[in-house]
Amino acid sequence: MPRLLSLLLLLLLAGCSATAAPSHGRLRVVAAENFWGSLASQLGGSRVQVTDLINSPAADPHDYEPTPANARSMAEAQLAVLNGVGYDSWAQKLIDANPVSGRVEITAGDLVGAKAGDNPHLWYSPPVVERMVDAITRAYIRLDRQHAAYYDQRRISFRNGPLARYEALIASIRTRFGGVRVGASESVFAPLAQSLGLRLVTPSSFLNAVSEGSDPTGSARSTVDGQIARRQIKAWVYNSQNATPDVQRLTSEARANGIPVATISETLTPSGATFQSWQSGELRALERALAQGSGR
Repeated sequence: MPRLLSLLLLLLLAGCSATAAPSHGRLRVVAAENFWGSLASQLGGSRVQVTDLINSPAADPHDYEPTPANARSMAEAQLAVLNGVGYDSWAQKLIDANPVSGRVEITAGDLVGAKAGDNPHLWYSPPVVERMVDAITRAYIRLDRQHAAYYDQRRISFRNGPLARYEALIASIRTRFGGVRVGASESVFAPLAQSLGLRLVTPSSFLNAVSEGSDPTGSARSTVDGQIARRQIKAWVYNSQNATPDVQRLTSEARANGIPVATISETLTPSGATFQSWQSGELRALERALAQGSGR
């Protein structure tokens, strides 16, 4: 983080209250990323005010630099929702820089026991999403116990409605395409591939290198090239928010070889979408690609 921005943050935080206060009777909630913020907003309804620190598809959460406005939002939060596992360490630094009495923190990685080096893209894991829904609801009830029934009802409605439809789509794809070999541009897709029962055959070293912004080894790149050239995969999945020249080349080669391409993104696209509409749209596109590529 640039020195000037660090100084601005220190000056700003020095003037912040040591106790988080509600906003016009609503809980102040800050989500480091908008995919978790979407869940928090839907579960809290009219009782919460949710601020997403990353809310633009153009922002890269891996190396995001928080602004003074982000710092003030976090300092005033009663509930902070983070991803963890090193994905948004900048958000944890904002919290640590300004301890606030009574603030509750939910970190997806801590919730599921993820360790340093594990895949941090936890919002692409349906079981983790389910646990986050319950954890966010528990936090609301802890902070606003008099409205416990309201939060619990919203959780039930969300799980039985939007979340159930999202999970049904996952189950349908798993039943129809379980075991199908696919390739992907990076590790963001790996948790979802596992839940869908797909065989993600791209070397993990390639997936992780692209995700971390480093160069894949020659061996890993050669393996991916061969899988595409020999049509050993039935679909290629790439992250449109991290389309490096190498990824663009591989995506073009997949299309040229008649391998259907499905696109995913790292954060909500468009930025105003709900979590479930975003994910369900990607799942339907993947389903079409799998049907075309596998003939099932």
